[in-house]
Amino acid sequence: MASVVFTDRSHGDLAAGSVGVDDRRRAIVDAPWTWLRQVHGARVVVVERPGQHAGEEADAAVTAVPGAVLSVQVADCAPVALVGGPVVGVAHAGWRGLLAGVLPATVDAMRALGAGPIAATLGPCIRGGCYEFGDDDLEALAAVLGDGVRAVTSAGAPALDVAAGVRAALAAVGVDDLVDLGTCTACSPAHWSHRAGGDAARQAVVAWT
Repeated sequence: MASVVFTDRSHGDLAAGSVGVDDRRRAIVDAPWTWLRQVHGARVVVVERPGQHAGEEADAAVTAVPGAVLSVQVADCAPVALVGGPVVGVAHAGWRGLLAGVLPATVDAMRALGAGPIAATLGPCIRGGCYEFGDDDLEALAAVLGDGVRAVTSAGAPALDVAAGVRAALAAVGVDDLVDLGTCTACSPAHWSHRAGGDAARQAVVAWT
């Protein structure tokens, strides 16, 4: 049975290298963690033993190993947890990662490990009403993920709907079972936001079996 936790401020700062982060990780689940140094790309690490690849540069991790804890850290980017039978995955999907294909790459890696039908959960991330976005980059994303990624901020400016991008990227590889928790990090007092508050601290999605 897979376990998934989306942390918030009450769990403390889970940014890599933050003082006391190991204790905060153990308080969530006391087992070896695979945490990543995220680079807004599409590299996926396959974890074959608990704690493998910890600290490596990647934006997603998958495993079929019981007791292997996977995590990615976010402030406004989308944290996505994926469960397919005995296989679990986590992905950090900012706009660059969506454009690079991090979610299809994660699904492919899970299927290579024998995942059954995959269910995904999208955790707290910045929402279109708060995410003013440049025209050129928005055009590039719409070309890949469809016009559903276009949004408008509360002030009427062009915006990116990250959640729509996540849904489109997963649907393109046959993952239609997506639960969106619906929280905007820029609006929520319970979460950190780099864009809204300049926060250096991070929340995380954590998954294990």
